This record gives sequence, C-alpha cells and structure tokens, in this order.
Amino acid sequence: MTNSHHQLALNETKRSLLPLAILALIVGAFTGLAGVAFQVSLQWTHRFRDAFIHVAHLDGMIGFFIFILACASATAAAVAIVQKYTVLASGSGIPHVEAVLAGLVETPPLILLPVKFIGGVLAIGAGLMLGREGPSVQMGASIAQLISKLCHRSWADCRVLMAAGAGAGLATAFDAPIAGAVFVLEELVQKFEHRIAMMALAASAAAISVAHFLIGDQIEFHISINLMSPPRLLPLYMLFGAATGLLAIAFNHSILRTMTTMTQMNSLAPTQRAALVGALIGAIAWQAPHLVGAGNILVQQALDNRLPIDQLPLIFAVRFAFGALCYSVGAPGGIFAPMLALGSQFGIMFAALSIVVAPQLPIQPTAFALVGMTALFSGASRAPLTGIILVTEMTENTSLLLPMLCACFTAMLTPTILGNPSIYESLRNLVLTRAKKS
Repeated sequence: MTNSHHQLALNETKRSLLPLAILALIVGAFTGLAGVAFQVSLQWTHRFRDAFIHVAHLDGMIGFFIFILACASATAAAVAIVQKYTVLASGSGIPHVEAVLAGLVETPPLILLPVKFIGGVLAIGAGLMLGREGPSVQMGASIAQLISKLCHRSWADCRVLMAAGAGAGLATAFDAPIAGAVFVLEELVQKFEHRIAMMALAASAAAISVAHFLIGDQIEFHISINLMSPPRLLPLYMLFGAATGLLAIAFNHSILRTMTTMTQMNSLAPTQRAALVGALIGAIAWQAPHLVGAGNILVQQALDNRLPIDQLPLIFAVRFAFGALCYSVGAPGGIFAPMLALGSQFGIMFAALSIVVAPQLPIQPTAFALVGMTALFSGASRAPLTGIILVTEMTENTSLLLPMLCACFTAMLTPTILGNPSIYESLRNLVLTRAKKS
C-alpha cells in the first residue's frame, strides 16, 4: 500500500470513530437502563422472598411446602423459558460473548435479551446462588447487537459495540466503570485494541451515568475500619494467594463436574432438574435466608468481621457445593458474585488460622476477606486486573493494593503451574462443543 493509500485509510478510520463513539454512548445508556431495571427487579424479588418466608413461617409445615413449591416453580420456569426460546441464555453468558467476539460462533437471536432478563429474575429471585453480572454482561452485548443492526453497522463495528456493551453491563452490575472497561480487554477479547478500549470506556461511562441518575451513587460494600498492609505480612499474603489458587482449582472443577453430572441425568428433563434444585435452595432459604442468592450480605458480614467463626466452615461448604449445583441447572445467572462471597469467607478462615499460629502478627481478618475476593477471582478467571480494580471500586478502598498484587500473583501461579485452565475458558469450550452439535 502506498503512503497516499495508507493515509486515506487512516483518515477513513478516524472519520468512522465519531459515529461509533456516539453509538457506544447510546449502547452504554441503554445497557445502564437495562442493568438498573434488572437490579431493581432482583431487589424487589429478594424483598418479596424474605416477606414470603416470614409469612409462611406462621403457617408451619403448610407454609414450608408452599414456599418450597414457589421456589421450585420459579426455577423450573426460568429454565423452561431458556429451553423454549434460546439455550444461549443459560448460565453466565460471558463465555458465549467471548466466543462471539472471537468469531467462533454466530451472534445470538435478539430474543435472548428478554429471556435473559426474565429468566434471571425468576432464578436469582428464587434464591439460586448466582450473580447478576453474567446476565448484565450478555444483555449489554445483546443491546449493542440490536443497535448495530438497526444502524446497519458492519461486523467489525458490531463486534466493537458488543464488547463495549458487555463491559457496560459489568460496570452497571457492580457500579464499577473502570473494571467494566478493563474486563473487556483482559477477559472478553484478551488483547488491547484501541477502538474497543475507547468504546468500552464510553459505554461504561454512559451506563454508570444513567445508573447514578436513576438510583444514585451507591457503594457496594463498606469498609468500617482502617486497613493496614505492613510489609512483613506480604509473605503471608503470598501464601494466602497460593492457598486461594488451590481453592480456585477446586471451584473450577466443581462447576464443570457438576454441570457434567447434571447433563448425564437423562431420566429427568431440564425443568425437572431445575425444580429439584429450586426446592433444595428453598429449604435452605427457609432456615437461613441470608445464605441464598448472590451472597452480597455474606460479603458485607465478612468485611465487618461479623461471620460466626464456628459456623463459617459450614457456611462456606454450603455456598461452595450449592453454588455449583445452582449453576448446573442452566438458568440465567453468573458466578462472579458467588466467587467474591467465597473468597471473602476463605479470607476470614485463613486469617483466623493465622492468628492462632502467629498471634504476634498484626493480622486483620477484614483485610484478608478483601484480598480473598480478588485472589479467588484471579485464580479462577486469570483476570487479575479486573478483580483488583473491581473490588477497589466496589469498596472505594485502595489501602491493600500491594497485598492484592502479591496474593493475585500466587493465586494465578498455582493453577497455571498445575495446568488448570480458567473457568471462562473451560465454559467457552463447552459453548463451542454445544454449537458444533447443534
């Protein structure tokens, strides 16, 4: 190509950036609107579920069976909608978005957007231990796909806008605009592309602006104490990160193994399997409502160091086992938020053990809970920058950046050396396998 032709191509690229940027802002605004609607709907269902439990307790066993039936029905309905209209709406949706952006599968039908929204509200509202971030990411990408189609954009532009919309979805889910943009580059496309970077920033900014206008600026998790990071504790944080890396391997294996086991239960239809899991989650919610759902209450309790240490191993085991079971039914819902809950609980347990072994060290359980959130996410997904920035934005706390770096380093190193792939890579491979069979 001659210099003149190269300059013409460069000028054409520059001219195309402005309309693309305008569309990215529009995508972000609508993604923010959808994300807020999804969040508010889930808050309403959570309040309704808690009120339902309170009233049902007054009727004893009759109330118990009615509540169990309601949870089972809602979970089965969520899976039924997915099975009828598009199975691409099942699970997190992030692995499917990654596959679409890589050009490995076709773009999903536009009906995915309402299916993901309604199915997510039903499933997470029923108490399934799933997060709202996965549906928010996939809905953001679907909104971008719709706008690209309406504006007759090329696939290259559609890909950029879908990546930006997905990042805006994550940003809205956690009120973390920078993490949303970084997530696009680090996880979704796994390389730095200038156009995607610019549009992701624009979409995330627009999404958060809309969210703040509608529901205000909210800190996801509050830190009530001054956190310290003395240099002599850094080796302990590295050891903690290595232990969390082993937990990440177990977490990834549990998700994949439970999904495989669930699909092998040919004697039961997907909706029947979902109903059984919904009933089990309902039984847990009946006794301990704070144990179900995404786990935000548990994270805040961990950061406040209010989790009963004698009950914490049981709480952790229940969340670990049933979290994988909830994901395996194929209802819309993510694993981001459940990972944060498990990481914070693991941090509290590690800190408690460390205090017993080395009482002379200035160990703060809250600090290990916070670092555990980033370390488990980094070990499981291999996206440390996203994890660190996400938790920092969600807590508005920057005092533990060095411990986070140390823990995330060893949390990633451990599963990498042991040959365990990231959870999203494994789930993406499942998406590709299913696409080949269909």
